[in-house]
Amino acid sequence: MWGAVALVLLVGVEESRRPDLSDPADLRQIYSGDPALWPRAWIDEGVDFVELAPMVLPDPPAPGSAQAARVALGEQLFKDPVLSDSGHIACESCHNRRLGWSDGLPRSFGHERAEGRRNAPSLYAASTRDALFWDGRAASLEEQAIGPLTAPEEMAVRDLEEMVARVEAKAPYLTLFGEAFGEEEVTLDAITQALASFERQLDRQSDLDRFLSGKPDALSDPAVQGLHLFRTKARCANCHFGPTLSDGRFHNLGLSYFGRRFEDLGRYEVTGVSEDAGRFLTPSLRHVARSAPYMHNGLFPSLSGVVALYNGGGGASHARDEKTSDRPLFGAAKTSSPHLRPLALSQDERAALVAFLNAL
Repeated sequence: MWGAVALVLLVGVEESRRPDLSDPADLRQIYSGDPALWPRAWIDEGVDFVELAPMVLPDPPAPGSAQAARVALGEQLFKDPVLSDSGHIACESCHNRRLGWSDGLPRSFGHERAEGRRNAPSLYAASTRDALFWDGRAASLEEQAIGPLTAPEEMAVRDLEEMVARVEAKAPYLTLFGEAFGEEEVTLDAITQALASFERQLDRQSDLDRFLSGKPDALSDPAVQGLHLFRTKARCANCHFGPTLSDGRFHNLGLSYFGRRFEDLGRYEVTGVSEDAGRFLTPSLRHVARSAPYMHNGLFPSLSGVVALYNGGGGASHARDEKTSDRPLFGAAKTSSPHLRPLALSQDERAALVAFLNAL
């Protein structure tokens, strides 16, 4: 479907025909041009859609500045297991740069090899989020840092003051905190600020950023086809849009496992609002190919599996017996997002969509 503006003839396309949206050359020419001339995105009513655009990355701090010292301190703390109760677990244990700032596991292992409930989210676009964790229970990176530190199945810190004292006693932290904050004093607030400063510098330019910034060869032909499908037939842009590739909202994909062993009611556990049962925060898709497996429970080991889920119209939350169906939250948990519907994507279209996801 073309918008009225997009009916303007494209430079280089013969005036005797409209652009062929199945032709890779025509698609590349269309999407290399002004986004105002792109085919209209297939967006549901009520979605505050923002067109895809390159991410504007923060400038690195000036060498020798206090902010540069905070980033360096944050990186050292991020790698240091001194923050954990056991002295064996660091932030990077679950957020490894070589694994897309995740850990490559369906669900992370923490203190005394306890398995957590959820997949470790990638940190690439964490600095852009107004809500963090799959259930959105933190509103900033500084607030988020407290969660893993104190969670019994993660870093298991029972006494934050004692943890601060451990950091203060370890050389050369007093000096590093002095360089970063102007005072040789270790505080919990300074620790979380330093960690957040480091995490805000993690994102990197992607192939899609380069393509949208005027480098038409940055995407392969299948990826350009995938870009078109992403905005149209595949309906991905209803929830993944703008530079961050996320709407920052919570949706039910039918993966709550209601009444079963791995039940997880997501946002409901934070708000207590029944309609939130089974809803989870839309993750950013930036660099998504680096951080398998996927979904809040790490259910899908590959992007092709994720595409298959959406192609089929999402998961299915259902009761296993009458007793389960009588539970008050069952109706809400089984109500999937209205943006989900069977897509009837062909095998080639699914492959093109995966090619595009690999370029994000």
